[in-house]
Amino acid sequence: MTIKVWSMSPTYGYFAKEGLDYLQSRGYQVDMIPQKAILSEDEISETLKRYDAVIGGGMRISANSLKEADGLKIITQPGVGVDHIDVAAATAKGIPVTNTPGANRYSVMELTFGLFISLARQIPYGQQAVRQGQWPKVMGGLLRDKTLGIIGMGTIGKTIAKMGLAFGMKVVGYDIYPDEDFAEKNNIKYLELEEILKQSDFISLHVFLSDQTKNLIGMKQIEMMKPTAFLVNMARGGVVNEDDLYKAMSEKMIAGAALDVLSQEPPRAEVALSRLDNVIVTPHMGGYALEVSRDCGLICSRNIHAFFTGEKPENVVNPETLKHV
Repeated sequence: MTIKVWSMSPTYGYFAKEGLDYLQSRGYQVDMIPQKAILSEDEISETLKRYDAVIGGGMRISANSLKEADGLKIITQPGVGVDHIDVAAATAKGIPVTNTPGANRYSVMELTFGLFISLARQIPYGQQAVRQGQWPKVMGGLLRDKTLGIIGMGTIGKTIAKMGLAFGMKVVGYDIYPDEDFAEKNNIKYLELEEILKQSDFISLHVFLSDQTKNLIGMKQIEMMKPTAFLVNMARGGVVNEDDLYKAMSEKMIAGAALDVLSQEPPRAEVALSRLDNVIVTPHMGGYALEVSRDCGLICSRNIHAFFTGEKPENVVNPETLKHV
């Protein structure tokens, strides 16, 4: 009997074929969602009933979506974040959920610094001025000798830290589980969240979205920042209170902000923050690169094949479901 796989990812199999080829060459049926498709919860629920395995994307896989998916055996996510998947509901049905931690760490790191440099050197303003026939003197600032504060010192946060050191920055970090060995080896200091906000010239967010991190950065936290500070959110949209950030940026309380993630993706209307000249908004592209698409696709595909051949998949976030391996 052919094992059926549904890809909900807008990238899997479209930009890099290795993962798709891996499954198809082993006899799996793989159906891919159209890249721009946005499905309702009911549509997702109806589709999940017909498949044995799912490759996730950005759309929510809720408890209701899983309720009647009695044939579904495994969910794989091409990326680290699984907050859009009801893992508890999957666990209750005995469905393992896997992700690909670390696979996109370099692409996220590169875009983070691309956004910091764009903000500090006013690159969007300079480009727009030239397009309008102007040739202004644009006086930006350097990253060198500045303090980089990283909120969330996991795999990506540590990669950001090492690049910050390469830029000649002083690096401080915050994490609920501080890795003191890493900090000592790399001359990085862990601080409390308030001190990160007060001391940093550049602040980078790399935390999971949870009840504890929702609205982690709001008006109270922004008021603690230096007026010359730059904030970049590469984590999840809900980590930053966007209404508070809009008010703060409208009043130029800090020097600049960049968001690669929003609380509603895709946005239902024009993003108000994108109209501000001290804010950059990008379409959740931090983890997207050809190399990342290839690696994530292969990891997801190998996890699916491992599961159905009785082997243990990698990076299972609910390992209690793996009773058969």
